[in-house]
Amino acid sequence: MSNLREDGLRVFREMLPGTLPDGDIEFDGFAPELMEIGVESVFGRLWTREGLGRRDRSLVTLGILIALRATEEMKAHFRIARQNGLSDDELAEVIYHASGYAGFPAAATARNIAAAELGKA
Repeated sequence: MSNLREDGLRVFREMLPGTLPDGDIEFDGFAPELMEIGVESVFGRLWTREGLGRRDRSLVTLGILIALRATEEMKAHFRIARQNGLSDDELAEVIYHASGYAGFPAAATARNIAAAELGKA
């Protein structure tokens, strides 16, 4: 296992506890290498960089995902942001702020996803 893969799996497990089983895992199904790319490149390379802390990376990531209307990814990243120390009030502020830059429909979609994922529906 490469260091990027090990680091990526560790970070993923820390930010989304209980999502992946312990130990080495094999991704399967259709296009399994996509998960490998995400684990190594995103979680292993980007989330482990020293330039920003995880809390700040969560803020940036949520802003990008809201603007892209990446609804499936937002689901996990609202939970990750909470795990990384953001309060529900701060997450609401991210959504409010995004409404001015990404538009009201994108922010409203994010609000609905956050409410469902954070048990606030």
